[in-house]
This record gives sequence, structure tokens and C-alpha cells, in this order.
Amino acid sequence: MKILYINSLYSPLIEGGAEISLKLIVEGMKSLGHQVVVLSLMPDKGMKKELVDGVTVYRAGLQNGYWPYSKAKKNKLSRLSWHYRDQSNEAMAEVVKEILMAEKPDIVSCHNLAGWSAAVWNPIHQAGIPIVQVLHDLYLLCPNSNMFKNEQTCENQCLSCKLLRSNHAEKSLQVSAVVGISSSILQRFIDFGYFQNASKNIIYNTRTISNPAFKSPRKSGQAMRFGYLGTLSKVKGLEWLIEQFKKLDFEASLRIAGKGDKEYETHLKEISSGANIKFVGYVNSTEFLAEMDVLIVPSLWEEPLGMVAIEALANHVPVIANKRGGLQETVKYGINGLYCYDSKPDSLSAAMRYLYENPEQYNQFSQAARASVASILDADRMIGEYEAVLKEALTKPKPEISK
Repeated sequence: MKILYINSLYSPLIEGGAEISLKLIVEGMKSLGHQVVVLSLMPDKGMKKELVDGVTVYRAGLQNGYWPYSKAKKNKLSRLSWHYRDQSNEAMAEVVKEILMAEKPDIVSCHNLAGWSAAVWNPIHQAGIPIVQVLHDLYLLCPNSNMFKNEQTCENQCLSCKLLRSNHAEKSLQVSAVVGISSSILQRFIDFGYFQNASKNIIYNTRTISNPAFKSPRKSGQAMRFGYLGTLSKVKGLEWLIEQFKKLDFEASLRIAGKGDKEYETHLKEISSGANIKFVGYVNSTEFLAEMDVLIVPSLWEEPLGMVAIEALANHVPVIANKRGGLQETVKYGINGLYCYDSKPDSLSAAMRYLYENPEQYNQFSQAARASVASILDADRMIGEYEAVLKEALTKPKPEISK
């Protein structure tokens, strides 16, 4: 079959895990003998066609107020204007229509649609081509992609989300199959009435992670090295982590890897003063995890999957995770790590103390960690599951949309 993949970005333009996963999917499907074409965005005007590792990639100029992936901050009015147009960007839908005519795909797999907007489903559906929508984040529910506002997770859509996503559930009736990268993210959309005509599927993302040697068994009273790896932002729960670490009364260190807004980084460093906390910036994750005993993922929003937790477990590092979102599907309480709860802030320092005081339990978690995510690390599993979803979507009748 011939597959057209649509995503906001494509390699080497990478902003997050979605782009990494998409490249694995595209190249994996190509290796199975399918024809693959990618359509993505670029900040320049016009259209560019190129080969990326043997894959045909179209890059279309974004027709909106500004390029959202630049580091320059935009004022509130500019951002609102951008998102208002992005709720249904007909100019970008016309670009998709042109590519459909040129490439004539059998099926279209949509991924992150920021910049494209849900309007791109229209020409695909009108052409009688099945649509498979893959959910990497909450963008189709929330312009901020995370349903996190006023320093807490939104249980329901706020007024701006309702206005900017007012017809998205109805538009999603055009989709033949939907894939969530976790059951958590898929269920979130189902709860809001999305994808009622679509077959429902869960396919975990994967990474190629070499298997290092097991960690040396911990002994009683041994200093504990805690780590954080990811973006430095409020939604990631770093202030909570720092406050809880400072409560510990045993020998421990905290290394925080990653970067974020400079002003926020400065704030984090200020509240870390006087504690054994070091900010190490961008790091090689494998090398970083080799020096850590425990990875902490205190995300306050519902992480769609939490690939950083999977990476830690693959490196035999137990994880303490806030029990939200997709993290619950990989971090298994009492098997490869522990949960903490942002509704009970002291549960985080309690989990850290438990692992320090119970080295035998820690060692069991570390020994079980890699095996607990072994199936997720199987790239052939992920590619095979996507191929099955696409083939099934091709056999389904075109979704009927009532007028």
C-alpha cells in the first residue's frame, strides 16, 4: 500500500518524541515493502520536496501568523490569533488536497496536526481515502497540548479550549481508525466524544536502547542518587520535586538534566539553594542514567506515555512517577518502581525515603526493570501493529457523516 504520513515536523526538524517515533514508523513501513511519503511543515513559504534517508518528504510553508517552533516569545493576542486560525486552517487543507492529487495514497496516517489543523481531514475524507489518526498529545482537545492550567491538570475543557475545539469531535467522525500511544490518552479523547466512527487501538512508542550491565546491588546506608531528565517547565513538577528532595534527612543527591525557559531555570536554581542539587543541562541520557539510582518523573499533567520512564527502566533504573496518564502503564507499582501523588505532596519524599531504607526492595525493582518494558522496546512489534491497523482501515467502509 501507499501511505501518506502527515505531521507538523519531520527529521531533521525534531521537537519531541513524536518526530522520533514517526521516523521509526515511516522507515519501518518502508522496510516492509510499502510506499511511504511524508508531508510536514517548514517556516519558509512555498513547498520543498526532498529525500530523507530514502524517504520522500514534502515540506510545506506554514500559512499562519508565525512559526510556532521558534524560541521568540509571542504576546497573548498573537498566540490567540494563531490558535484561532489553527482550529480550521483551510489554506493548509488545500495543500493536503494538492499532495493527495500528486501522490494518490491508498491511506493517510495523521500524527501531530498543530499548524495543519483538523481541517486537513476534510479533503482526505472527501477523496474517499481512509484516515488513521495517531494521538501523541492532547492538541486536538487543548491548544496547549497538555490540558494543564493554573498549575493543575484540567479535568474538563476550559472555555478557550471549548471555543477553539468546538467542532473537533464532530470532525473526527471522518477518521477510520485512531491510535493512542497509551490507553490513557486514547480514553481521554473517547471521554470527550471523539472518534466515534473509528476503530480504537493502542500502540506504544518504542526506542532502540542497548542493554547495559545490571547495576551493582545497593547496600544499607548507601547514599542515593536521584535524577530528573526532561524539559524544565512547571507542568513537569520540578518545584514539587525540589521541595520534597530538600525534606530528605539521609545522604542523597539530585541531578536535574535538561533545559527550559531561562527565567524559570533561574527560579528553580534559586529554590534549590543549599541542597545537594545540581543542574547539568543537556546530557547523553544513557550516560546520565548510568550514574543514577532512581529516576523521578513528577509530571503534573497526564503524560501521554512518558518515554523517559521507559528509557530509565530499560537501563535498569527504577522509577518514582506521579500516578497520572500513561506513566501508569509502564511504571508498575511494587514491580519496577513506586508512585507518588501530587494530591499528597509528601508522598514523593516518602517514596524516595522508602527506596533508600529498603535496599533489597530497590534491588528487586532494578533487576525487574528492563524485563518489564521489553515488549515496548521491540521495534518490530510497533511496526507490525501499525501495519495491521492500516490494513484493517483499508478494508472498512468509508465513515458516513450525517449532513
